[in-house]
Amino acid sequence: MSPAPTVPAPPSARRRRFGWPQRVFSQVLLMQLAIATGVTVLATGLFLAPLSAQLDDQAMRRALAIADTAASPQVAAALRTSSPSARGAVQAEAERIRRSTGAEYVVVMDTRGVRWSHTDPAQIGKVVSTDPSEALAGHEVMEIDSGTLGRSARGKTPLRDTDGAIVGAVSVGIEYDSVQDRLLGAIPGLLAYAGGALAAGALAAYLISRRLQRQTHDLAFSDISALLAEREAMLHGIREGVVALDRAGRVRLLNDEAQRLLGIGPEATGRHLEDALGSGRTADVLAGRVTGEDLVTVRGHRVLIANRMPTDDGGAVATLRDRTELERLGRELDSTRGLIDALRAQDHEHANRLHTLLGLLELEMHDEAVEFVTEVVGVHRATAEQVTEKIHDPLLAALLVGKATVAAERGVSLRIAPDSLLPDRLVDPRELVTVVGNLVDNALDAAAGTAEPRVEIALRAEGRTAVLRVTDSGPGVPEDRRELIFTEGWTTKALPSHGKRGLGLALVRRLAERRGGSARIGAGVDGGAEFTIVLPEALTEPEPTPEETEPEPASAETAPEETIAEQAPAGEPTQTPAEAPETAPESVGEAR
Repeated sequence: MSPAPTVPAPPSARRRRFGWPQRVFSQVLLMQLAIATGVTVLATGLFLAPLSAQLDDQAMRRALAIADTAASPQVAAALRTSSPSARGAVQAEAERIRRSTGAEYVVVMDTRGVRWSHTDPAQIGKVVSTDPSEALAGHEVMEIDSGTLGRSARGKTPLRDTDGAIVGAVSVGIEYDSVQDRLLGAIPGLLAYAGGALAAGALAAYLISRRLQRQTHDLAFSDISALLAEREAMLHGIREGVVALDRAGRVRLLNDEAQRLLGIGPEATGRHLEDALGSGRTADVLAGRVTGEDLVTVRGHRVLIANRMPTDDGGAVATLRDRTELERLGRELDSTRGLIDALRAQDHEHANRLHTLLGLLELEMHDEAVEFVTEVVGVHRATAEQVTEKIHDPLLAALLVGKATVAAERGVSLRIAPDSLLPDRLVDPRELVTVVGNLVDNALDAAAGTAEPRVEIALRAEGRTAVLRVTDSGPGVPEDRRELIFTEGWTTKALPSHGKRGLGLALVRRLAERRGGSARIGAGVDGGAEFTIVLPEALTEPEPTPEETEPEPASAETAPEETIAEQAPAGEPTQTPAEAPETAPESVGEAR
């Protein structure tokens, strides 16, 4: 019967049962145990290696010391006055010393090398087996050598009489086996100490490895490498800024999007947050000095939303989202709603005018109808002319005409100060539209509902510097909060449609400071708030034309103050929808 064919083992069975572990915990533990074992073995070997030589040296020095003791003047005198004999005085003294010191032998010889004492009395009277010339020459000798009694540690010293003359030598030997016994006897204790040190090292290695296991979540090195690669790809691929800080507030990670949003480079890594970003709200939010969710901050021209999450090691990870475009869309939505409200108000006024005109015609009061139409057209024309006479930039003039309509509907008197004069030389009109629109909206909100609601706007040019002053009749701002209102996220108003406020005044100040100017708030004459914005280099150099060199006619001589929007009754016009500004002003979220 043929044997059954051999079935190959499955791959799992062929796999090696023992191999290098993959877990960080196991690898580190094995490496630390190997290091501890190697260090223990090395230390033990380094200790044992010189131990044998040290024991030999100690034995030889002990033998030499015994020889020095035996080389006494009495022994020298006995050597001169007697002959070598097993019962002689030299033999008796040598044996006494040998027994008291535990030496293997004490041999006294004369200058010819003849023994006068020996452990074996039969050797007395014979010449020694080793060369005694060096000791007889007056030198002390220490050596490991073999003689008639076997291998021993020897010490030889010259024997001198009372006059100092050499009359012989003394050789003392210590059994070498006793030296080896001492060496072997020291090894168990040494190994016990080494084993204890190895056990302590193994325990320390285990505890460290366990802590490392918890910190690495029992991952393998390959998993850690893959996670690191995935983390780098994720951090630098997402469209959110990520800033990681250590417990000291230093930047330890900064992805590409965070560098773009914050306007800093990779060199900020490792630096303190204030050193990399400078002082301000952005640094305060990222450092955790301002707490909350979805915190608003402004960095340069960007509006950012920041969230901060502390980590277990005392640091933190902050995420940044760019809300600049969304904020712009929200402001445009608010502006569009304002324009719709203005159109609705004008539609209401226009309907009232048509009803009034229809009534006059039905009553056949033709002259009164003509006078009414003339007055309506004149008032509207006067409103636009009052603005364009002082504000020559068409975009800014259109903004103020539109704001006048909104102010009239809300019952607020919107006026232009008599000393206002702004030529059509703005470098960036939309920039000033943003500032004016925000401040006027804030002023209208503050003045609405007061006894005599009014807002006054003053715009003038001082060389190439534009100076804006907006005053309202509202309750004003307490002195201790006048700097706080320029902080991002600070507001007293209800949330608008885009869900964020507290950015307008912060952006106004940031815009002014970016140009080297300033944004200040003080108390108005009537107790309300007065905002003063200074924008250097906001106008171009004037062209040297004769018209510009002639003085402007002072319209203030005829009227101390021109009102472009009063609390007019519904029948009095302010602006028609057709003449509403074609470009919606870029207002920002209010911070009042």
